[in-house]
Amino acid sequence: MKFGIIGAGMIANFHAKAILAMEGGELHSFYGRRQDAVDELVAENGGIGYTDLDAFLSDPELDIVTIATPSGAHLEPALAAAKAGKHIVCEKPLEITPERIDMMINACDAAGVTLSGIFNRRFHPAMDVFKKAADEGRFGRLTMCDAYVKWYRDQAYYDSGAWRGTWALDGGGALMNQSIHLIDQLIYLAGDVASVSASTACLAHEGIEVEDTAVAILEFKNGARGVIQGSTACWSSTGHPAEVHLCGDQGSAFLADEKFRVWDFAEPSPDDDLVKAELMQGSVGKGLGANDPKAINFEGHKRNFEDVVAAIAEGRTPRVDGVEARRAVALICAIYESARNDGAKVHL
Repeated sequence: MKFGIIGAGMIANFHAKAILAMEGGELHSFYGRRQDAVDELVAENGGIGYTDLDAFLSDPELDIVTIATPSGAHLEPALAAAKAGKHIVCEKPLEITPERIDMMINACDAAGVTLSGIFNRRFHPAMDVFKKAADEGRFGRLTMCDAYVKWYRDQAYYDSGAWRGTWALDGGGALMNQSIHLIDQLIYLAGDVASVSASTACLAHEGIEVEDTAVAILEFKNGARGVIQGSTACWSSTGHPAEVHLCGDQGSAFLADEKFRVWDFAEPSPDDDLVKAELMQGSVGKGLGANDPKAINFEGHKRNFEDVVAAIAEGRTPRVDGVEARRAVALICAIYESARNDGAKVHL
């Protein structure tokens, strides 16, 4: 299937690299507002360049559109793409509020096209075995379920684009932009959250409207408790790995990026041999994207795109459809609501 990319920045180039490497997809075109930026992408990756959105979307060869614009500017191109009958894969967050995401979902349903979000950290072997253990009940009664993202972004990162660090286009800070991947993993594994109490602050950056540090206390619908810590103000020479922890009365597992730091269960399983042989953290390494977003590899994006192509071909829902991609945004918005109200408990 042929892909076109809406957006002309770093993320658009990242999408292009993943599409060029994937099975079942072909990079076809780019759309951006600035001719020079579009020309640069085409020169590096191939394809056709457009600065007219209608012309881009009316191309009959175009099957799937990926959206790589700033977070709060996903809705409008998604609505246009759905109206044009194109399938859509949208960078995280799908949009910056649940209400805007609902508009995207409804438009795609009405048009009969597929909508998928990008949560590339779901698509690696350690997450597959982690999800399998959770679904099989190997943890017993879940008790503590946590996510920790202690990353660093320098001031130049926020100064690099006028949209960065704004509520209107970034939708939030360390939670909505960086920690959303781990928040998605957490609720994918542990289930939905019933209520949250939170505190946020901007402690180490200037000229931004949003948080660079956040803490939330969670009560899950299954009764477990948990914590989310998200920050872009935690300096490290190598970057701290982002971690998701699940603990229950029959097992514990701590995932650090794409390797386990802890994998320990009361009852053994054949999967344990695979984890111990291939998926355990040998030593504390560099956090993936912890200090530099350009250091993230595109393997997860590639698998995310491949799943969408397979879902369309098979007539099934992709693994990260609009409803799935909405869950993390709804939780983050509830955290922000609690923080605005001095940590008052917010029910989801």
